[in-house]
Amino acid sequence: MVRVLALMPEEDVTMKFVNFTSKTENPHFEGIYDIGPAELLQNKANVVMVDVRQPEEYIGELGHVEGSSLMVLDTLPEQLGTLPKDKTVVFICRSGGRSAKATAFAKMNGFEEVYNMQGGMLLWNDLQLPVTK
Repeated sequence: MVRVLALMPEEDVTMKFVNFTSKTENPHFEGIYDIGPAELLQNKANVVMVDVRQPEEYIGELGHVEGSSLMVLDTLPEQLGTLPKDKTVVFICRSGGRSAKATAFAKMNGFEEVYNMQGGMLLWNDLQLPVTK
């Protein structure tokens, strides 16, 4: 027996974006928002996490957020099209600078739900959140 789920017309079947309560305006990029590392950890199953550091940094001393993908900042223009526009995307780097640039670039290229992880992996580690090396 096959069950068919009937959707009511008012039901929205599109991906729901994450509404971050820690969202604050980035001090260096107008229209770009930072989110706190702890809130990213709580929501990481519902977002696409992109680390824009160099490969040696990604596996180095600070490690990386489990589940994040490495996409070096210099290669972002060529790879941006591989990221989904129907999901929340969070960019990560060492301190928050490169990832803010990546967030601004994505925003300029039609991404709406993109965020910068405040403080980068330095703050993530300071907060003693789990890392993968």
